[in-house]
Amino acid sequence: MDRNLQIIGLAKKAGLLAVGAEDASSASRAGKARLVISASDASGNAVRRARNSAEVSRAPYIAVPYTSLELGSVSGRGSPGTLAILDIGLADRFLKGISEAEPERYREAAEQLAKKAQAQAHAIKKRTTTSHKITDKRRTVQ
Repeated sequence: MDRNLQIIGLAKKAGLLAVGAEDASSASRAGKARLVISASDASGNAVRRARNSAEVSRAPYIAVPYTSLELGSVSGRGSPGTLAILDIGLADRFLKGISEAEPERYREAAEQLAKKAQAQAHAIKKRTTTSHKITDKRRTVQ
């Protein structure tokens, strides 16, 4: 199985994948979508809705070279034309993998998402470092 499809399967198992146009749109409106994906054989209406969902959540949108049946086989739900990955790390990994195959097509979106992923990782690291300092101060005071 393709490595990128495995990432989608992993996101599904972790509960970090919105499958179908309705779920992807809901995730986008809630600000949870990190990458919105359309299948290569998605209808024009599905593609339009996916792009609009991506704009709402300010997430990258890409049309992938996988059919809706291929996406359905790893997402566990029929043949969805649209998916949204809800975790920035998984979305970044998926986009890096797909951009290796077609860099001219996906480079810009991959760079955009990599910057967001890096900023989020830095913010998380900063929060955990700060919380450790607070904990250490409490220990010494007591």
